[in-house]
This record gives sequence, C-alpha cells and structure tokens, in this order.
Amino acid sequence: MRLAWIGAGLISAGVGGIGVIVPGLPTTVFMIIAAWCFSKSSPRLEQWVLDMPGVGVLVSDYRDGLGMPRRAKYMAIGCIVFFVGLSTIVMLDLTWLRLAVLALGLVGVAYVGWRVPTRETVEASRAGQQAKL
Repeated sequence: MRLAWIGAGLISAGVGGIGVIVPGLPTTVFMIIAAWCFSKSSPRLEQWVLDMPGVGVLVSDYRDGLGMPRRAKYMAIGCIVFFVGLSTIVMLDLTWLRLAVLALGLVGVAYVGWRVPTRETVEASRAGQQAKL
C-alpha cells in the first residue's frame, strides 16, 4: 500500500510540475494531493513538497486552514473563466458538451469563490479572536 501512495504522490507532483509550465493547469492543487499521499507513505517526500519554493508555503497554508491568498483566488477564478470561455467558444462544436463545460466551470468558480477560504480573511478572524482573549 505504501508504494501505491508513493506512486500516487509522484504522479500528482509530476502533474503539478507540468502545471508550472502549462497555463491553466493548477500546480498547488496537485502538490497538496502529493503532500497528502506522501504523508501516508514517505515523510521524506512529504517534506520535499513542503520545502519547495513558492508551492511549499501554499501547501502548508492550506493544511493550516488558511486557504488561498486573495490574489491567487482571483487569478484562479480568472483562469477558470478564461479557459472555460475559450473552450466553449473556440474548441467545442457540440452544444451539449459546451453546456457541460460551462456548468463545470461554474461549479469551479463557485467552489473557489465561496468554499475555499481567503487567507487574509482567516488571519483577520484569528487575530480578532485572539484579541478577545
């Protein structure tokens, strides 16, 4: 089972690495998945993900319940809108497929917009709670 978790983590890290180069392919999500898989199989590989410049901090913030920075959240929503729009207008010919892609894009925007916490909001809330103590 350990090898399966390591394999899944390496695949996720690989896709996340490709996401650094390919616009529209998320990096952080796949690195969060990789760190989770490695947490079940290899502390050394988990630490490798957490020590990655740029990405490691975002993975740690997610684990701590801080969510995404506001700027990253806006960029994620913008990328979803851009690539879903591009796909539906330029790439897809079938109406049902366009509608399906649009629906999934709306789900993605709604999830990132309302369900993923914004780091600045969480930090302000935590600071307010500590001030009351």
